This record gives sequence, structure tokens and C-alpha cells, in this order.
Amino acid sequence: MEAVRSYGATLSEGGDTLSDAVALAQVRADATGMNFCHPYDDPMVVAGQATLGLELAEDISDLSLVLVPLGGGGLTGGVAMVLKHINPKIRIVGIQVRACAPYAGTPAPDGPIVTLADGIAVKNPGAFTRPLIEQYVDDVIVVEEDLVADAMVLLMDRGKLYVEGGGAVGVSALMSGQIKPAANGTTCVVLSGGNVDLGILPGLIRRNETRAGRRLLVYVRISDRPGGLAALLTLFANTGANLVEVEHMREGVDLHVRETGVQVVLEVRGRDHAEAVLQSVRAAGYAAEEVSAG
Repeated sequence: MEAVRSYGATLSEGGDTLSDAVALAQVRADATGMNFCHPYDDPMVVAGQATLGLELAEDISDLSLVLVPLGGGGLTGGVAMVLKHINPKIRIVGIQVRACAPYAGTPAPDGPIVTLADGIAVKNPGAFTRPLIEQYVDDVIVVEEDLVADAMVLLMDRGKLYVEGGGAVGVSALMSGQIKPAANGTTCVVLSGGNVDLGILPGLIRRNETRAGRRLLVYVRISDRPGGLAALLTLFANTGANLVEVEHMREGVDLHVRETGVQVVLEVRGRDHAEAVLQSVRAAGYAAEEVSAG
């Protein structure tokens, strides 16, 4: 929000959901005489978003499958309408996130929606956009929150692209295996939006490394004596694991009076390496337990 204000815009806050904010904006527009522009349920907004479909048709002669993030339906409906008029054989698939998937028949939860894909977490499909989705979109796929996070990290890691959760759901759908790239022709995944909170990125990356087997969290009981920790860390180093973080845990755990607990975060090469590290530690006589990333 501060970034928006820095460009000279007057920003008002209100409501807990997008629907609340839209309603308040309409009230403000009526009270002040300002023009109200709906974020998705407006023919002119949809027409603007539909130009993406024109660009895709112009740039990709053998376009066969398009995956589009689906929230309110403006982008997906506009793109689908244009492409179906150009070539009815092009398959259009809208992608929603599990936390909010009204187009897939999932009732929207009460209250605020917590999801990385907040840009498409729209509870109420638009009166103008819903018919477009029903007429022109071939299918709607719902992806899980975990895969949204994984897709964001994959795009940063492999593509060097900074894509918000709502924009990355097309990649999530491919990662899930729910849909395959077209057997003939080009598959296009729309990556829309880079509005990412920088504060969440370290956690996403750490979590992804753990899920991918590149980060190992292990709890070890060691003798509470001088040199005890050094001996353990040397053992880890000899396995080729890289130490990221170490924490003494002397309280709140079941330990012998002459023991101390140590929780260690290690970077490893993969799941096989992680298993080898655990085996080496246990073979050296330590009680070592892998800690869940969840």
C-alpha cells in the first residue's frame, strides 16, 4: 500500500474481503462523484484484459492450450472469448486455488480467505464474467496451496521470474499432473502479477528446500560437556552437509541431567544425502531424529 501511495495515489482502506472493498469503493464513488471502475466485472475492463488473447494469437501460430489464472473471471473470460473466436479448437483452462474456487463449485468460506493466491481469491463471480466463463472456458482446475508455493519458488529458481501466487497457479496445475501440455501445438501458461510480499519469500524458499529434500532438520541428543557440540558439528561436516543453523534446547524437552538437545538445520544435496547423513550420525552413537518441516 505504501508503494501505491508513493506514486501519488490517494488510498483508502476498508473491509476484510475483496467484496467488502468493492462495495465500499462504490459507496465512495457515489458520494464523491468519482468514476467507479470494477476490478473485473466490467465490459471495458474485460475488453482490456482480452487483448492478451490477441497477443497470444499473433505471437503463437500453433497455440493449442492456454492456462489462465481464474479469480473474478475478467482475464480468463476475456482471453477465452477472443481465442475461441479466432480458433475454436484452442483449449482454455481456468485455474483456481483450493481456498477459493467458486467456478469449480466450491462454496466460498465465510470471512477473509487466507491463501498465497490472494489475487484470485474472489468469492463472488461477476454477473458479466460468469457467462463468459461458462460459454468459452473448457475446464476449471483447482490446485492446492502447497503447489502454489512450490510454483512460485520454481519460477524464481528456474525462470528467474518474480510471480505472485495467483499468477503462478497455471504452473501449479502442470506440476500437479492434473493437466498435461498439449500433445500437438504450443501450451501457454499465463503468469499474471508480481505483487509478492518480500517478507514471505525466505519462508517459502526454506519450506520448498525442505520438501524437495535439500534441507534437513534434525534433533540430536548430545553429552552436555565441553567439546560435545563441536564433535557433532565435525561429524556433520564430514558427511558433506552444510550447517545453516544450530539451536541448543536445554529446557522443555525430556533429557538426562548430563545431556543437552541440539536442533540443527543442514543443507544437503537431496533425499539420499539426507538419509546418509542421518545414518552416519546414528552410527556414531547419537540419538538423532528428523524433524518435520510442517
